[in-house]
Amino acid sequence: MKVRLMVERMFAVVVLASCSLSLAQGFPTKPIHMLVPFAPGGPADALARVIVPKFSERIGQPVIIDSRPGGSGNVGAEVVLKSPPDGYMLLYATPGMTTNPFFVKGSPDPRDFSAIVRFSVSGTVLIASNGFAPNTLQEVIAAIRAKPGAVSCASSGALPTVGCELLRAYAKTDLINVNYKGNAPAMLAVQGGEVNMLFDPLSSSINPIRAGKVKVIATLNRTRGGPLLPDLPAAAEVYPDFWFDGWTGVLGPGAMSRDLVIRLNREFNAATSSPEVSKLFTSLGLVVVNDTPEAFAETIRVDLQKYGKVTADAGIKPE
Repeated sequence: MKVRLMVERMFAVVVLASCSLSLAQGFPTKPIHMLVPFAPGGPADALARVIVPKFSERIGQPVIIDSRPGGSGNVGAEVVLKSPPDGYMLLYATPGMTTNPFFVKGSPDPRDFSAIVRFSVSGTVLIASNGFAPNTLQEVIAAIRAKPGAVSCASSGALPTVGCELLRAYAKTDLINVNYKGNAPAMLAVQGGEVNMLFDPLSSSINPIRAGKVKVIATLNRTRGGPLLPDLPAAAEVYPDFWFDGWTGVLGPGAMSRDLVIRLNREFNAATSSPEVSKLFTSLGLVVVNDTPEAFAETIRVDLQKYGKVTADAGIKPE
């Protein structure tokens, strides 16, 4: 009787695995929705529109870009999280997924999603107004310490806010945190001298830097430089923990089958490795990484640990 029961269970496992593989191989049979949780025309929307056509070619079905802004990205994320785990509703994900839980009440836990792929890493840089005297990170810290509460840092989202809080932590004194509704107005404020500094994605700040409208202090990459500014010092050279990774990737609803996740991972990696997409990414200072689902899940885990500590040390609580 026990032997028969074991055989039946083994048979059931084999049948379920076969069904899962069959579904993944037959996928997709209808259009897929790529939900971008930010306003149309922004950096996320622009990059999604570069990747999606190549991905669509790979899978042989239309891919519809569905913009659902709101709640710092949480509105769109919740839509995907509550969707069936069949691969037809995917989320274009950014680091806001790992910072929102520490800033915005009710934010979904990114670990509840299925990690599919992190396809690029984007450098973040500390830029400053040309009228702001410091030119190095050491000089910035010294300026903050010299005049507590007088130096200003622009917040235009989760990672810029984390950057400002790290500056405050390393300076061990106060600075002014000025909130802006997005990177564009924050960048204009820095250019106009209304605020001293901003942590900004290199992809959106490289043109103002090259035009001399702002100056760049340091990269928040773990090591010096990058494809666009190879000699730029890294903040981590001064403070080893002063780094964070910008990234772009795709998440799906929780409980997606392993075979389906692997299929989507393979097709997205092939799409972002195409010469056209790779060339554009490089021109924006983005590095194609082609992560496995497991590597992406580990990135999310490390981010949550790091930003949880930063915000806890700063006394920040979700609002």
